[in-house]
Amino acid sequence: MRRTAGQLVRYVAVGGIGFVVDAGALALLLGSGAAGPYLGRVVSYLVAASVTWVLHRRFTFPGAEGSQRGRQWLLFVVVNALGAALNYGVYAALVAGTATVAHEPVLGVAAGSVIALAFNFLANRAWVFRAARP
Repeated sequence: MRRTAGQLVRYVAVGGIGFVVDAGALALLLGSGAAGPYLGRVVSYLVAASVTWVLHRRFTFPGAEGSQRGRQWLLFVVVNALGAALNYGVYAALVAGTATVAHEPVLGVAAGSVIALAFNFLANRAWVFRAARP
């Protein structure tokens, strides 16, 4: 239990770093004129996903460093895209089905984020970085 709690804390910390990298890369791409807001967002996401993948391999789930890199990175991107879809689905369902969330959509963002965080952590732990478990 203590190991899982430590992994979760590191997972959230790495996610915070990923947000900063994502936002920073997007700002650089937009500010330099290298990409517009849509292509720039795809590129910034891939940069952030790559950074968080490396950090998760090294710090969150260090036992998984020996896994095939290319396959593991692709699985990481796919799993986290599923988490993003889940996040949006929860948000959209709450906005459409709850008057309170329709009036305060940030509540839907929060709910979607918490559920996606749980899904992403568990899915990454079980499938992407499974070698990290004893």
